[in-house]
Amino acid sequence: MISDEIRKQYTATIGIECHVQLKTATKLFSAVGNDAREAPPNTLVSHIDFGLPGALPVLNAEAVHLAMKAAFALGSVPQKFSKFDRKHYFYPDLPMGYQITQYDEPIVLGGSVTVNIDGESKTIGITRAHMEADAGKSVHPVGKDYSLVDLNRAGTPLLEIVSEPEMHTAAEAKAYAHELYLRMKYADVSDANLYYGNMRFDVNVSVSKTDQFGTRTETKNINSFRAVEKVVDYEISRQIQVLEDGGVILQETRGWDDTKLRTFSQRTKEDAQDYRYFPDPDLPPIVLTDEDVENVRAEMPVLPDEWRQRLGALGLDTSQVEALLDAQVEFTAEGYLPLLERSMDDSVFAKQLANWIVNIDIPFVRDASRAVSVERVVLYKAVTDLVGSGKISSTNAKALIVELLAVDTLPGDVAKYAEEKGYIQVSDEGEIMKVVEQVIADNPKPVEDIKNGEMKAIGFLVGQVMKASQGKANPALAQQLIKKVLDL
Repeated sequence: MISDEIRKQYTATIGIECHVQLKTATKLFSAVGNDAREAPPNTLVSHIDFGLPGALPVLNAEAVHLAMKAAFALGSVPQKFSKFDRKHYFYPDLPMGYQITQYDEPIVLGGSVTVNIDGESKTIGITRAHMEADAGKSVHPVGKDYSLVDLNRAGTPLLEIVSEPEMHTAAEAKAYAHELYLRMKYADVSDANLYYGNMRFDVNVSVSKTDQFGTRTETKNINSFRAVEKVVDYEISRQIQVLEDGGVILQETRGWDDTKLRTFSQRTKEDAQDYRYFPDPDLPPIVLTDEDVENVRAEMPVLPDEWRQRLGALGLDTSQVEALLDAQVEFTAEGYLPLLERSMDDSVFAKQLANWIVNIDIPFVRDASRAVSVERVVLYKAVTDLVGSGKISSTNAKALIVELLAVDTLPGDVAKYAEEKGYIQVSDEGEIMKVVEQVIADNPKPVEDIKNGEMKAIGFLVGQVMKASQGKANPALAQQLIKKVLDL
């Protein structure tokens, strides 16, 4: 176990390579389906994916289009000239003996991602993002002495996003990975489903006591934000322990055991020269015009940072804003942000709407798997009016909202429905006075405390009135009548 004192002597440096599966209908270079989630092994393949002699790749134009959108989402612009290269290595799931990728002239150069860590903003640079074709998948059946190869994913279009080595804590790495997820989802570049491997993270970690980088390890194919955080924490501790024990860190590829929460060695890490890169002779370069670039810029949707500014202007705190951003991509149908956008002309209502969505609607939808629809605005506006006019308490408002979220069709008149269901507060002075007088008679001690100057006891009596009236009494009127009876 490394002590905090020893840990503080080291600086950790973290870089992340993120593989994003582009949401095209077909693969990067072959006319075969790009959704291998439920497909039987080796059914989504072609002669190109098998690497048969004479097979020629043909570039998927939509993959280029999505990569251009990703460039803007990463705070960069698409490069007008980029090209494909061959990266050579030999592995059973790579039948061609090389991977088609982009080496020295990728489609995206530069960019940045800003994350929030404990209230502090940190900007992490993007080195590059390049397109490449995924390899297949090796399968190792438990208890067998052989392996199998599934080429369904061979040729899947990927965008590999490479960060600068500018992260230094596990929290920063987790926040960066999550922000990439949001940006790719909002830009509609990828389904970004981590469970199905639409986004995978390769986490590079090194530690050093000097200004020079230490030897790094790369832990590959991480598919959750939590695991990114745990990998970084584990590798920092492991590497420091090795160095403190007089050992040497090996430049290697490591795997992650999510059950044991530890990394394990897989193979020594290759350097760029080991891959013998050279331009792919079968693929022409990608040449974009100014018009191409501007057309994609014009179609870009509102991205997370702009939503943060819009929602922040309503007075929402950071946790509420992030909850709304996450919910927008978590649930199907229209989502919450368009509903809020329609309501922003009335900032008071929009803020109340956001609060109810975060505290009531999102938990309800998550538990009940209900869709989000435009009817939400009608419901929340009606309930807001009831609260504003003093006809319904905040407690009853929440109960009414939960009840109405569960119905298939909203009632035509929410106020009438609330009254019929007993949610409307009683504001009849004579009726509430009877309850007040009974509560005062039943609680002589708090009454005596109030007469002795303990005014906080009024709150207790109001609570008793609300209890006796089953929450229907108008609390403001109840307090007013208590003061009147006690001659305060």
